[in-house]
Amino acid sequence: MPSANLTEIWVYLSASPLLGLTITLIAYSLAYRLYRTARYSPLLNPVVTSVATLILFLSATRTPYPAYFEGGQFVHFLLGPATVALAVPLYQQFAKLKTLWLPVAIAILTGSSVGALSAVFLARLLGASTQTQLSLAPKSVTTPVAMGISEQIGGLPSLTAALVVTTGVMGALGGTTLLRLLRIKNDSVKGITMGVTAHGIGTARSFQVSSEMGAFSGLGMALSALTTAVMLPWLLNLMQ
Repeated sequence: MPSANLTEIWVYLSASPLLGLTITLIAYSLAYRLYRTARYSPLLNPVVTSVATLILFLSATRTPYPAYFEGGQFVHFLLGPATVALAVPLYQQFAKLKTLWLPVAIAILTGSSVGALSAVFLARLLGASTQTQLSLAPKSVTTPVAMGISEQIGGLPSLTAALVVTTGVMGALGGTTLLRLLRIKNDSVKGITMGVTAHGIGTARSFQVSSEMGAFSGLGMALSALTTAVMLPWLLNLMQ
């Protein structure tokens, strides 16, 4: 394609909301292709590689984030329907869920509390600032909820977002291996564990294992977000 045509396309896209939407779709498509080529290795999780690609692109072209987000917000909007869609595989497991509601409730309460308080305690032990400690507290909750919690309790939402992604990637990388080493074979148990500790990225990884594991991981992610939002301010007050 002649360079003049490429220049015209870039000028048009850079002044249009299509820029954010176009480069987001291209970045994720390339990242997923790489992920599939690598036989779905968690090391090349498409969420992480596509985000890294977008950061490099925006930096190289000096495109302001607000200009990118004018188009990127269309993908952002789809997070809501995508999250709601997790109810479909969960409904298919509803009969099993009715027999497990008590263990699931205990697991959610325990996992959410331990995940948040252990992060704060270790950060405090290592001398981190109060703001950093508060930013760490909701690290195991899905990103939109975690950022909202962080802002409300006095943390840095941007730092929390980075920590949430890091937590999810680590969970996707080592979660299934650790569960196998612990000889945990029940997919519902493994799913709840992944959802509570590794939120959305862990849930995506769980669906690669089985529909049942993915469904319970989605449940764990949703209930963990709700539980953390309600309980975290109260738990942090107890630690002071």
